Amino acid sequence: MSDYYEVLGVPRDASSEQIKKAYRKLAMKYHPDVADDPASAETFKQIGEAYAVLSDSSKRQMYDLGGDPLRSGGGGGAGGMGGFGFPGGAGGFDVGGLFDAMFGAQGQRGPRSRVRKGQDALVRLSLSLAEAAFGVTKPVRVETAVVCPSCSGRGAADGGEPVTCSTCHGQGDVQSVQHSFLGDIRTVQPCPTCRGYGTVIPNPCGECSGEGRVRSTRTINVKIPAGVSTGNRVHLDSQGEVGPGGGPAGDLYVELAVSQHPVFRRDGDNLEMVAKLPMTAAALGTEVWIDTIDAEVEGADAADARVKLEVPHGTQSGTRLVLDGRGVPRLRGAGRGDLGVTLLVQTPTSLDEHQRELLRQLATARDENRPEATVDRGPKGFFSRLKDAFDG
Repeated sequence: MSDYYEVLGVPRDASSEQIKKAYRKLAMKYHPDVADDPASAETFKQIGEAYAVLSDSSKRQMYDLGGDPLRSGGGGGAGGMGGFGFPGGAGGFDVGGLFDAMFGAQGQRGPRSRVRKGQDALVRLSLSLAEAAFGVTKPVRVETAVVCPSCSGRGAADGGEPVTCSTCHGQGDVQSVQHSFLGDIRTVQPCPTCRGYGTVIPNPCGECSGEGRVRSTRTINVKIPAGVSTGNRVHLDSQGEVGPGGGPAGDLYVELAVSQHPVFRRDGDNLEMVAKLPMTAAALGTEVWIDTIDAEVEGADAADARVKLEVPHGTQSGTRLVLDGRGVPRLRGAGRGDLGVTLLVQTPTSLDEHQRELLRQLATARDENRPEATVDRGPKGFFSRLKDAFDG
């Protein structure tokens, strides 16, 4: 008889957890379906014998006292397959016991509930820039699973109820036995009749086919907070898919996408726009009126919808002026971003003779009849200087 402690490679005072861990490691290494060595079957047999003895406190005590617990009391004999003593009993091999030792205790099997929580749902919603900036309540059409109106989620027609499955007798799973050189291998799998529920519905609902839920399109009013941007999501509890058997609904997520605006460009909480300005107004200075994003909100205050912008004399093309607090309201926090206005100075392209003469007189007065181009020799490169000119 082999020394079972040596077979498993554990000390004689090893704990049950040490013994299980050693067996798990060796069983995975020497299992005949894994190992290529023909002698692995014999090694695997010895490992199984050692574990069968040392994992059982009474057998281990008998072994420590010099007895042979596998061959005492009319075991299968030294050469018989029934004497292998693998986990699960001397008369056969319980694959569940092997997997329990190799991979840890398996979860409790048995019938699974027909009523389960539904999945979360995701829909996408497009918003205008003004809607995203100031918030809005919008209807959203959602196609999800809802409780079956005919059976109220029970899955049975005419008020019927599920009955115990005659195949598994309510256990939800069935056992099968296969004979191999290792003995009888027992496997457990979900019952094919009831699909693991332990019950069957003799007369399923005609509308939901026993599922307890049906597909339906419904409309939900979704409140969008002010200051959202593309990619933000609104979370609605219990507005997603109803679960099987009329189980609790999952959650609904509304993902937002903000459309591009023909005038304003958003940069975080700030807005940017471009305004064209005549050459004379830029040279002399002026006041211009700017329509803000507030102008697109119904019932907005006139003082917020249209504001005055002071343009200083000598303004160059690309100058950026800022209107404080005329951007997008902050999603988290008080106040609003700013509105940046970049000015493009326009040179007139169509002049009559009188206008040309006036410009000639101005050029003469400024000694600019034959001007020379001023070369910028700053430290920055050409494109950086060009960008700076337009960014102000």
